[in-house]
Amino acid sequence: MTFHEIRFPVEIAFGATGGPERRTEIVTLGSGFEERNSPWADSRRRYNAGYGLRSLDDVHGLIAFFEARHGRLHGFRWKDRADWKSCAPGASVAAVDQPIGMGDGARADFELSKTYASGGGAYQRRIAKPVAGTVHVAVSGVEKLAGTHFSVDAETGIVSFADAAVPPAGAAVTAGFEFDVPVRFDTDFLEINLGAFEAGSVPNIPIVEVRV
Repeated sequence: MTFHEIRFPVEIAFGATGGPERRTEIVTLGSGFEERNSPWADSRRRYNAGYGLRSLDDVHGLIAFFEARHGRLHGFRWKDRADWKSCAPGASVAAVDQPIGMGDGARADFELSKTYASGGGAYQRRIAKPVAGTVHVAVSGVEKLAGTHFSVDAETGIVSFADAAVPPAGAAVTAGFEFDVPVRFDTDFLEINLGAFEAGSVPNIPIVEVRV
């Protein structure tokens, strides 16, 4: 299994539907009470790219992209227009958007993540596919220079500090960034009826997130 560092056509993804999926097992007891459990620690996103097709040129581009990925075989990047950066969609990315760790004076590598919080609950999502050139990092609220103080692996989401810039003990490390979702096609067959498409019918083109 390989991953192609290429983004699905943004103009098609913009009109797609989808979002996060959870898996919850529910057992109803004889008393009427429930026992709920989730075998997944992380959510998984699903999309349908068919809703983003607007023209025959879009269909042609989709077929080329599908063939180059060999159907379900190779993964690729997907821009989720509802959730694609470390802050709200209408805000600007800032180096203090997301906490990604605490310095100890020796640790040089930190993993990008995004925390979703509501009420007393929270979920921390690992970000493995940041968009190159968009990552900002701060230590104790002071922004650092990319290429001088730190580097980012856009294929893994790992921030690595230079030896002279390792965060001191107790220093909060934060980051702001744009990111893609690692996905693959969830079908090996594109069933596209051009007659139905021109009449307004939407083909089913499932996309599913993959763990990387």
